[in-house]
Amino acid sequence: MTTNGGAVTAAAWNWATLAIAVAAAIVAVELVRRVLSLLLIACVTWLLIQAAYAVTDVVLDRLTRIEGERNRRARRIRTQIALVRRVSAAVVVVIALGAMLFTFPQVRALGAGLLASAGIAGVVGGIAAQSTLGNMLAGLQLAFSDALRLDDVVVVEDEWGRIEELTLTYVALRLWDERRLILPVSHFTSNPFQNWTRHESRILGSVYLRVDWSVPVEEVRAELYRALRDNPLWDQKDWTLQVTDVTANGLVELRALMSAADSASAWDLRCDIREHLVTFIREKHPESLPRLRVDAPAP
Repeated sequence: MTTNGGAVTAAAWNWATLAIAVAAAIVAVELVRRVLSLLLIACVTWLLIQAAYAVTDVVLDRLTRIEGERNRRARRIRTQIALVRRVSAAVVVVIALGAMLFTFPQVRALGAGLLASAGIAGVVGGIAAQSTLGNMLAGLQLAFSDALRLDDVVVVEDEWGRIEELTLTYVALRLWDERRLILPVSHFTSNPFQNWTRHESRILGSVYLRVDWSVPVEEVRAELYRALRDNPLWDQKDWTLQVTDVTANGLVELRALMSAADSASAWDLRCDIREHLVTFIREKHPESLPRLRVDAPAP
């Protein structure tokens, strides 16, 4: 009886060990299957996002090289593509996270309860994230209303700069001295700002000179035209030189107006012409340099 009892106990132990091993194998297989499912979803998500960015990068690179009259339309398309692909990437990531969660049976069991409370959660989340949602909607509004584009030249908060980055939440403005001004997107929908390249990239630039009354305006005008004609930054279209004001301290104000293909060229052109005219007046007409006259009473 002892022998039979020992045999039964050993057989039971063997069956228990086998059952535990089978259960462990099932758990291991389920765990491996779950991990592989999560990895598959992550890899597919990464592949979709990278493929979308690779295709759009080619388009954006070609649009960056477009100059002249088509530059404005190219910048508008670049802005819209950049925002749309960010939104698409965010949507794909959210869907992927949802698919990962629903691979767990416990999450699927809670699905009905989550759907029932989705309305309340949406209201609470909308109130809590009102500023963020407002910025996102403002970003889409700016991009698709054509009010603001990448590389647009704008004046915001008395700062002159170029739109370097336009996202759904903020706008990065590269200032003339290489500083970066970061503003929320909603700032551009609720506050006025100047857009110098709203309709075209071509821009007018001006140079002001304050000189003495003896300045020969016609000679300065002729010299301005010669300087512009020899400068490759001038687009061969608009130019003029006018006496625009007489200042309170008795100087004459000259304004030289010139056009260039874009804002960067206009800035460099203005600096070149200002330097050229200052040199011309100093060397050819030193009597026209700014001076203050004082009448002393006779003794």
